[in-house]
Amino acid sequence: MIAVNENSFDQEVLAASVPVLINFWAPWCGVCRLINPLLSQVNQLTGSSVIKVVSVNADENFKLANAYRLKTLPTLLLIKEGRVCDRIEGFSGRDEFRLALEQLSHQCHLYSA
Repeated sequence: MIAVNENSFDQEVLAASVPVLINFWAPWCGVCRLINPLLSQVNQLTGSSVIKVVSVNADENFKLANAYRLKTLPTLLLIKEGRVCDRIEGFSGRDEFRLALEQLSHQCHLYSA
């Protein structure tokens, strides 16, 4: 998973040729630490040619957190062609997170043939 900040965001996310799943997190967030292994699995299973998975430390990148109006952490945004396709927020555990990821992949057609 690529760490992105305010300086690299445009190039790594907005200009990406594939959809980008952004994980907004913070070091103090317990659920954030819980989902990191699942996000790494998504990254390994899908490959960077299908979806790019990046992380943004919301505490260190306040302008990005503010621009995307984060209300809670973790928050995941799916950016497709430079626009927010969907967001996932407010989940409490791994199972709920897995379900949200599955719904996200179907809604945004991540696995097109």
